[in-house]
Amino acid sequence: MTAPVVQSLREQIREHIVEGIVSGRWQPGERIVERRIAVELEVSQTPVREALRELESLRLIESAPNKGVRVRNLSAADLEESYPVRAGLEQIAAELAAEKLAVDCSALSPHVEALYVADREADGTGQVRHTVAFHREMVRAAGNSVLLHTWEGLGIEVFTALSIRWLGTVQQSYAEEHQALVEAFQNRDPDIGLLVKQHVLGCAPAPAAE
Repeated sequence: MTAPVVQSLREQIREHIVEGIVSGRWQPGERIVERRIAVELEVSQTPVREALRELESLRLIESAPNKGVRVRNLSAADLEESYPVRAGLEQIAAELAAEKLAVDCSALSPHVEALYVADREADGTGQVRHTVAFHREMVRAAGNSVLLHTWEGLGIEVFTALSIRWLGTVQQSYAEEHQALVEAFQNRDPDIGLLVKQHVLGCAPAPAAE
C-alpha cells in the first residue's frame, strides 16, 4: 500500500505565505517578517527562510540588504509574462499526452465536474484550484518530468489566483472551456496542442490601456 504524500515543513510554510499574499493579508510592498512567521507557526526560522527563498525565485517577493523581504508590487505586465511561456509548455504537453488522454481522460474529468459546481456557486477559490489541477494533470499525462518541473516552477496556481484577485481576469465559464478540451482529446483532434495554447493565452490578463 502506497504511503500518503506528506508535505515538508518548508512546503507548508510556503503555502501559508502564499495564502497570505493571495488573500491580501500581506499587501504589495508590505514587509514580511521572517521571525514573526516562525513565532506564529511555532517553527524555527530556517524553514521559513527556505520558503521565502523559493517564493523569491517565483518573483512573488523581493529582498534587499537592510530592507528585509517584501511582497513584490506585481503589475499586469509581470503577471502577463508567464502566460506565453506557460502556453508553449502546455502545447507541448498536450501533444505528448494526446494519445494517452484520448484513451482515458479520468484524471481530468473530476476537475471539470468540480468546475461546474464552482462556476454555479461563483466560488473563485474553487475555480482557481480545479483549473490549475486540470492543467497539472494534463502536463503530468505527458510523462515528461522535465516539462512538469518547469511548468510547476512557473507558480501557476499563485499567478492564476493573483490575476483573478488583482486584475479581475474572470472567465465566463471555466467548466465549459475545460470540457471542450476534454472532448478535443477524446475526439483525437489533430490541433489539440494549438487549442490548448490558445486556451491558455485566452486566460492572460488584458493589457493595460495606454
